[in-house]
Amino acid sequence: MARRVLEKNTFSTGELAPELWGRSDLNAYANGAARLHNVFIEPSGGVRRRPGVRLVDKLPGAVRLIAFEFNTEQAYILAFGDYEGLVFKDGVATHRFETPFGVAHHDLLNWTQSADTLLVVHPDVAPMRLTRTNDVSNPQTGGWEMSKWAWRETTYRTLHPYYKFGEPALTVTPSGTSGTVTITANADLFVAGHVGTLWRIAGIEGEIIAVTDARHATITLKQSLPNTHETNDFEEQAFSDVRGWPRSVTFHQDRMVIGGSRDLPNRLWMSRSGDLFNFDLGEGLDDEAIEFALLADQVNAITGVFAGRHLQVFTSGSEWMVTGDPLTPANIQITRQTRIGSQSARTVPLVNIDGATVFAGRGGREIREFLFTDVEQAYGSADLALLSRHLVNQPMDQAYDADRRLLHVVMGDGSLGTLTLYRSENITAWSSQSVQDSAFRAVAVSGGDVYVAIKRGEAYFLGVFDANSGLDLAIDQALEPEQVPRRHWGHLDALDGERVSVWAGNQLIHDHPIGGGTVTVPDAVTALSVGLPFTHEISALPPAASDGTRPHGGNAVRLISATLRLQKTGQLRMDTGRGLRDVRLPVSTDDADDQDGLYSGDITLRSLGWRRGSGGTVKSGLWAIAGDLPRPFLLLGVASELGVND
Repeated sequence: MARRVLEKNTFSTGELAPELWGRSDLNAYANGAARLHNVFIEPSGGVRRRPGVRLVDKLPGAVRLIAFEFNTEQAYILAFGDYEGLVFKDGVATHRFETPFGVAHHDLLNWTQSADTLLVVHPDVAPMRLTRTNDVSNPQTGGWEMSKWAWRETTYRTLHPYYKFGEPALTVTPSGTSGTVTITANADLFVAGHVGTLWRIAGIEGEIIAVTDARHATITLKQSLPNTHETNDFEEQAFSDVRGWPRSVTFHQDRMVIGGSRDLPNRLWMSRSGDLFNFDLGEGLDDEAIEFALLADQVNAITGVFAGRHLQVFTSGSEWMVTGDPLTPANIQITRQTRIGSQSARTVPLVNIDGATVFAGRGGREIREFLFTDVEQAYGSADLALLSRHLVNQPMDQAYDADRRLLHVVMGDGSLGTLTLYRSENITAWSSQSVQDSAFRAVAVSGGDVYVAIKRGEAYFLGVFDANSGLDLAIDQALEPEQVPRRHWGHLDALDGERVSVWAGNQLIHDHPIGGGTVTVPDAVTALSVGLPFTHEISALPPAASDGTRPHGGNAVRLISATLRLQKTGQLRMDTGRGLRDVRLPVSTDDADDQDGLYSGDITLRSLGWRRGSGGTVKSGLWAIAGDLPRPFLLLGVASELGVND
């Protein structure tokens, strides 16, 4: 019998897709796992049981979560629901405001922030701005005001974008040169919704006040026309209920950039420099507004615009770079870089990670990074999910936790994919998260905290990952030192009617009902945590042959021993071939960690029994770890000694 030791010092490639379990020739195989569930992969390579989700509040319904950081001390979470929004500060709902956006608009909602103002757009709704205002009575949270965009106006002109919808030969003929006149089109042009919109005829602006039929409308002119001749020199406001509203928005080089609209999906508008709501093209001077279309072999709708090293434009079929230093009407250049495409039916926020812009690919099974390379002087779009494709399923939302280097992606199936990305250390590692009988629906990072919206049954909850919580949708309570321990605990109304787990007195009680917002435990305690349990799972990949190039195939394999290096760990439940069994961790009084019952050091477990063939299931590995106690767990590495017989 030949003996060898498989050393796994890092999990830096994360959970590998099952179709790669035969690729032991890959370097990723040695640093991956068959299953990493409800764990976060550390940038240093270890695997940690993820924090629980502390319950912040019960939500009135489905929401899109938006981070709003006024400064480093004042960070908020905005929850856009069904025609109303909530402002959360430090886990407390401080304000409620009305919005024109309902649940039906959530998929295509897009936004950007500048200082104290959040701009929110949707192709079917007039764009809005949410402004944080000074509130003397409440300076910490301020006041909040939702209003429509206010375009720059002069005496005779409103300076928003204009466009001629229709064929070049389409003409209009005014009945007079001033005041209120009738305009007649040579083809169908007008609809009832045009009432109230602004038009320009030969450069003269007016407002449509009535529509007689598809070829006749009444307009009130702001200045006199030069004549009443038939002309094809006319245009209408580019954004309206008739033509649709902006699809995406950002800020770049002191300009507001609008990417696409419902009826002009491939067009880009840039405001006058330093005048964000002025889109007058003027004479093409350096500081004046810019407008152009993305012309390619296909008409690809713009899905997002992002201000990075360059202005980046993401469409349903490709990715573009807009250059010019600075951007002016005379020197602007736009170049297609890659042909991946983004999802057009759902806005997944663009995220910057170490200079790369991360976006969800069009097919719904890719998370890619749009990264500029100095060697090629161009952008590439590497697939970050190449090794873990099975974990990416129709992304719906994403947010980046820069403090922990974790990208959280909400999937269409309700799971949460977590990517540890550290490019300089070659770490691209995926794991998956779930909440018992629930689904993740939104995610946002604000003030260094990761907030999630969770759907459970027909109810929605707002939660935050909290390292001090070991359960999901957790409510933690503790008595003051002078108070007497008790068995009956209340203030659990948010979980009323649920069957939960209770962690009290270092005991985990499962399937405990909550009635009337109260819970009763067997013994009197001074603190308890109530919530949903979750199990962290770590499973090894099938062992590779001695030369590392192939699985063991028909050879008989035996795990002799497994040595785990743990740090600050309070639980261990492991399967080395005889099913999951609790492992008692050593306790000493020399380490400060042990005061909390946490262990740091090595644990060696022996194993018996042979197995033949590697199989193709998650149970084909030599060992597996699983645990549901709300206690810390951090695995740094595993050394597996195995024997092989022919």
